[in-house]
Amino acid sequence: MDHRNKTRIIEFILLGFQNEKEVEILLFSAFLLMYMTSLIGNTMIILLVCGDYRLHSPMYFFVANLSFLEVAITSTVVPKMLANTFSVTKAISFVGCLTQSFFYFLLGSTEFFILAVMSFDRYIAICNPLRYAIIMNKQTCVLLLLGSYMGAFLSILAPSILTGSLPFCGPNIINHFFCDSGPVLKLVCADISLAELADFISSAVLLLGSLLLTGVSYMYIIITILKIPSVQGRQKAFSTCVSHITVVTLYYGSSIFIYVRPKKGNVLDVNKFATVLNTIVTPMLNPFIYSLRNEKVKESLRDKCVKMGHLGGTAVKLCLRLRA
Repeated sequence: MDHRNKTRIIEFILLGFQNEKEVEILLFSAFLLMYMTSLIGNTMIILLVCGDYRLHSPMYFFVANLSFLEVAITSTVVPKMLANTFSVTKAISFVGCLTQSFFYFLLGSTEFFILAVMSFDRYIAICNPLRYAIIMNKQTCVLLLLGSYMGAFLSILAPSILTGSLPFCGPNIINHFFCDSGPVLKLVCADISLAELADFISSAVLLLGSLLLTGVSYMYIIITILKIPSVQGRQKAFSTCVSHITVVTLYYGSSIFIYVRPKKGNVLDVNKFATVLNTIVTPMLNPFIYSLRNEKVKESLRDKCVKMGHLGGTAVKLCLRLRA
């Protein structure tokens, strides 16, 4: 059929979770709480790293940038999802949908590059400690950060161009709470095999490639740690990697489950909850599992609390807990 005879759609309808009103209100409250916790926690990490000279090191430089990405990626998806909970139409414009999808995958792809860079940072710190300051200098860190953004942009460029050029003639109902690639491609009124292939190759190369780099780095780290003669020394060296391993497991596990599959036409509800883990839960947990468990970060936060003595009793209690 000639696509020119079809009416191009100008907006999409995001179905969300399609629950009873009471359940939707419960989900709204939970997601709003997690979103605010994520914003506050990650913003606090950024401010601490920027404002405390003790945290001016490569590891915390990348932690702060990871926190910035967490704030950005959740803000790309969650506000619209929360607004649609009580919206009658649950609509998003065609341009808005493609823009949301582009920035979601750009920011998410950058996160995987930065996680791989952080594993390289830990590799240098543990396997080549005497050369760490020379290798991971300020210029190298900035180049690695810029390379992460550039690599992410190039990895999603082809799928984005292919998807944006496809005809969307209807229906316009997306079975998701944001404009994910699989549900959007399902609405195309043309052959999507090339777009799906490009999407699959991009996801596989990005996720499995960066995971391979992370795995190789940790293989050398483990070999080096096992050569440390004292048990206390091995525990201290490994403790610097535990938080990063936890974050890597959460990100890669859910993302590989969702995106590294050749066919993504039939989107199950389990994919929505896996996306919630990736988009809302992990960014909320990141300040706790990666940063606030770190003694230097806790010491910096405690000192900031002491300096802001005019705060109320809640801040004082927080400082006392951090001191314990």
